[in-house]
Amino acid sequence: MSEKARARLIIADDHLVVREGLRLILESTGRFEIVGEALNGQEAVMLTEQYQPDLILMDLRMPGMDGLEAIRLIKAQWAHVAIVILTTYNEDNLMVQGLQLGAQGYLLKETGREVLLNTIDAALRGETLLSSDVTKRLWGHKAADQRSANPTPEPEYSLTNREIEVLAYVARGVSSKAIAYELNITERTVKAHLDNIYTKFGVNSRAAAVTVALQQGILQDLKTDGKG
Repeated sequence: MSEKARARLIIADDHLVVREGLRLILESTGRFEIVGEALNGQEAVMLTEQYQPDLILMDLRMPGMDGLEAIRLIKAQWAHVAIVILTTYNEDNLMVQGLQLGAQGYLLKETGREVLLNTIDAALRGETLLSSDVTKRLWGHKAADQRSANPTPEPEYSLTNREIEVLAYVARGVSSKAIAYELNITERTVKAHLDNIYTKFGVNSRAAAVTVALQQGILQDLKTDGKG
C-alpha cells in the first residue's frame, strides 16, 4: 500500500509506553501513518484540527482535558473522524459515555494485535466490532444501573423486528455486507435500517446504537447466546 493510501492516525494517551507500543504495532503493518501523539484531550483536539486524521485512538483518563470531553468536542466539529476508545477494565461507566458521544468502538489496553487491527479497520469502515467480553461488560453496567437506589426512568423505543435483527448482527460486529447476505436483503436496505435506528435512538454510530439497545434490554438474547 502506498504511503498516500495509508490511514492517518492520532494516538492520545498520557503514557509513553502505550503510545510507543501502539505506534510500533501500527506502523509495522505499513497501512497506517501516525501523524500525531497527544498527552491529553486538549492536545488531541488541537492535533485533530491540524491534521484531520482518519482515526484517533483515545485514552479516557488523561490529565487536564480527559478523553470524554475531547470526544465530545471532536465529534461536534469533525464528525467524520473515527474514534476508538482506549480503556481498562475498571472504566465501564466512562466507556459507555464515550460510545454514547459517538466513538466507534473501544479497545482494552492489553488487547492483542489482531483485535487491535480488526477494531481499527472496522472503525475506518464506519462499523463497530464489539466482542462478547464487551457485551458482557455493557450488561454489567446495565445491571448496576438497575440496582441503583434511585433509577432514572428510561425512554421507550419502538424498533421493527427487522431493525432488531439488523442491530443484533451489528452488536456481534458483522459488516453491513454480511448482514445483507444473512438476511437476504440489499446492503442499501441494511444501511437504511441502520439510519432508522440511529434516528430513533438519537445517535450517529453503530457503537452508540448497540450501547442504547443493551441498556434498554432490546438485545437481551445477546447476554446468553454465547455470541456476544
